[in-house]
Amino acid sequence: MTLLAIREFHQRLNARFTELNGMEVVEHYGDPAGEHAALREAAGVLDLSFRSRLCLTGADRQKFLNGQVTNNVKDLKTGQGCYAALVNAKGRMQSDLNIYILADEILLDFEPGYGAKVAQRLEKYIIADDVQVVDVAAHYGLISVQGPEASEVIRALGFERPAGKPAADPSREGNRRTAGATPLPAFGTAAAGFVQLPTKPANFVSFKAPTLGEIYLMNLPRIGSAGFDLFVPTAALGPVTDKLITAAEAVGGRACGWQALEMARIEAGIPRFAADMDETNLPPEAGIEERAVSYTKGCYIGQEVIARVRTYGQVAKALRGLRLADSIKVLPQKGDKLYRGDKEVGFVTSAVASPTLRSNVALAYVRREHNGIGTELTLRTTEGESPARIVELPFKKS
Repeated sequence: MTLLAIREFHQRLNARFTELNGMEVVEHYGDPAGEHAALREAAGVLDLSFRSRLCLTGADRQKFLNGQVTNNVKDLKTGQGCYAALVNAKGRMQSDLNIYILADEILLDFEPGYGAKVAQRLEKYIIADDVQVVDVAAHYGLISVQGPEASEVIRALGFERPAGKPAADPSREGNRRTAGATPLPAFGTAAAGFVQLPTKPANFVSFKAPTLGEIYLMNLPRIGSAGFDLFVPTAALGPVTDKLITAAEAVGGRACGWQALEMARIEAGIPRFAADMDETNLPPEAGIEERAVSYTKGCYIGQEVIARVRTYGQVAKALRGLRLADSIKVLPQKGDKLYRGDKEVGFVTSAVASPTLRSNVALAYVRREHNGIGTELTLRTTEGESPARIVELPFKKS
């Protein structure tokens, strides 16, 4: 298992750890329910450095990647990005990707444990192109701030300031107690430059902070509300994370773990690769078509299959939201079956006892002929049978 770069920092905050696809993850800091509430009502700071990160370099990188993924990459400018799927020749997903066009390279952010597979998949099609695939996970970490107050937390870093405002005094920085991190130098100095928050999802800005190096700030809501990702040089992860947590606490937020993030993600009805979609799925089945697929960009690997699905009919199954019975004592596991009468019509992928909705909900694939909103199904698990009703996504309070 690959350990987090700032593991000791998290231990000082009473973190409990778990493993995800061979990568260490902060599961929680002792209060998953409170962490979930922070994500929903204020802001949560999450160390997502366990996720995979690759960069494409070379003169042909943008043209090459456009021919490999489902979304339009060729028309993106520096500072822009998009969400896309990487599929095989049969249109089946091999990964989903957050794609960012940097000045001299393209950054790919995706699920943990898939770095080698995605690199091999891309390199397979590099023939005469000037493209190199580089694993940068060891050099940059990923800290995410999610929740309605995320913008305020990011602003507390001090790099966004009105024109004409005096630079922050570095001598006044770093005087409070930290969780074992080096005090953070001032970001809002002339050396850091003037930067505004990116307002459009997948757009980003970069800035050079004194002694910390170049930091990339991406607008990326991960749970259906406001959210930002910061790609930070590994050596600067501790001080940056520490300052973000303090800023989050000032608005009622806190450090949050994977358990709270997953709860909020499922409530928002957002599928996750390796949980709700995998190598057996077409992107339209997973409900990511609107965000991840361009039908006007031209050719890419798997394009003919996906275009045919759109032209000639719906997919055989699709991801749906389920409202489960309040009486169930054990949540369904991935793969638990759904029935309409005696006929098997689907299976569960993710489930959560939602504090926000005050009910049990799940994501599931259901066959086309039985996946209309309001359809009543039967869930069968090792605990027995219980009713399940298809509802709209994202989930709403009843």
